[in-house]
Amino acid sequence: MAEPKKKPVPTPGANRPPNGGTESQSPFSDLLSREQLDTLSTLQIVDLIVSKLPTRHPSIMDVFYLRERIVALEETNFQALEALEKLDAIVEKLRSPAFRVGTFLMPIEPDKAHVCLGGTDYVSRVDPQIPLNSLQVGQRVLCNEAFVIVQSLGFDRNGPIVRVDELLSDGRLRIGQETGMMPLVLLRSSLLAKEKLKPGLEVRLDMNQRVALEVVGMGKRIDRSLETVTPLPWEAIGGQVEAVQAIRDTIEMPFLHRDLFKRFEHTVPKGFLLYGPPGCGKTLLGKATAYNLRQQIKTQTGVDHPEFFLHVKGPEILNMWVGESERQVRDLFAQCRERANDGALAFLFIDEAESVLGTRRAGRFQSILSTLVPMFCTEMDGLEPLQNVVVILASNRADLIDPAILRPGRIDRKIKVHRPDQVGVQRIYEIYLRDTLPLAEPKLALATAVTQAHFARIPGNQFLEVIYRSGKRDVLYRGDLASGAIIAAIVERAKSFAIKRSIETKQETVLTREDLVDALNMEYAENDLFPTTDVTEDWMKLTDFDPDNVIRLGPVRPRKVEALGGGIV
Repeated sequence: MAEPKKKPVPTPGANRPPNGGTESQSPFSDLLSREQLDTLSTLQIVDLIVSKLPTRHPSIMDVFYLRERIVALEETNFQALEALEKLDAIVEKLRSPAFRVGTFLMPIEPDKAHVCLGGTDYVSRVDPQIPLNSLQVGQRVLCNEAFVIVQSLGFDRNGPIVRVDELLSDGRLRIGQETGMMPLVLLRSSLLAKEKLKPGLEVRLDMNQRVALEVVGMGKRIDRSLETVTPLPWEAIGGQVEAVQAIRDTIEMPFLHRDLFKRFEHTVPKGFLLYGPPGCGKTLLGKATAYNLRQQIKTQTGVDHPEFFLHVKGPEILNMWVGESERQVRDLFAQCRERANDGALAFLFIDEAESVLGTRRAGRFQSILSTLVPMFCTEMDGLEPLQNVVVILASNRADLIDPAILRPGRIDRKIKVHRPDQVGVQRIYEIYLRDTLPLAEPKLALATAVTQAHFARIPGNQFLEVIYRSGKRDVLYRGDLASGAIIAAIVERAKSFAIKRSIETKQETVLTREDLVDALNMEYAENDLFPTTDVTEDWMKLTDFDPDNVIRLGPVRPRKVEALGGGIV
């Protein structure tokens, strides 16, 4: 940077010419002209003064000192000028406009491109140093204040996730109203140009929501479907002979004897309801249906149709966003139809169905059931047929399910899952007391012994006392409230007793009938939980007993008998 010129400081008499003359004489006029002199620096002028002085002039040392001071001053000025130049450059950068980041959509001409910036489309110039064919659809590009593409930033790693509703003929994607977004039609990025997509996939968009960048997955679809159905032959389910036979008549016969059903023009049932008290095997029966139907078809026809078992827990469908629960119901049936069209055996199993298909009630406030139940009914018998799809509902409170769901033509069969009787309980004990376990006796003997202890009509087995309006009292025993879940818990608790004894004695032990009886007593002691009087009716429905005319239900308390010396029986 050029050195700034300093205004000379006037000195007294400087403007008066010598000897009273009218013009001032230029300094160093004998060496340089005034114009040449003005081009010299201060240090050079000092050097001229030194050159004019005689060699031994008394002031030459003073001039040398002055020269050193001037050199130091000029060095300081030079550093200050450099700092000012850097500061000016920084200020200029800070004052320059911000660059913009957009999405590259398509090339137009050799030096133009279609770009989306902040939701607005632009036809931008491309920097000649950037080859246009190096830009890919969906990439981020950097644009200057003139909206010229000056740099490629690659593909974005963030963005909203949406679900594909439809594939258009030209390869574009249509998405629906999800997470508050309006329906959109999207372009495919270069990464998805050759990908085989299908409805239901979740894709990630760019920040301008114009291009689908990558496939994220199938969302909750994978979580709800069982990849492999647990092998559960009908023989592995004890105490439910009538329910198993009813399911086989409802499900297996239409698949195994299609010709007879077609000859008699018999409508194939769309679904059935499994209802009964908790812990009696409703969910187990649902899973066994898919496995056994596949095996039966494979045995008779030799064709192995893979099963598609969609296990849905009722409360999973509920969602706080308006329309989201209904969308999930549509999605469940769409999945089943897709897999049925591919030749799979599609099963839609909804557990705890009363939580999402409950009876609709009139009121001032909108309830989710007022739209969820009609959506389910529409999918069951709407314009799009439900073929080769079996709908299974499971509930321990079937009286709470909306009647529109249970009417004939939708859920055609209602199968009651009863509590197992004494024969069924023994069969369940035999199933859980496997031959691979270290048993003290044969499993048949152990199962018989614990079943007899379970169903013994003795005071120690009295569990509930029921009082009717007529004043009649009835006593329910442990065997009257038996279930598969309780039996499984008794066997597991007996195993823990044997394991604990083995740890304490440091010897190998076996499972004895005493372990089973002790586990039986402790299991029912821990389940000694009873409702208050105002909910007696609802609780009785869960115990599989008729609640009519019941005014009180409670535990059988121990009674003191003084004839036995005050003992407790």
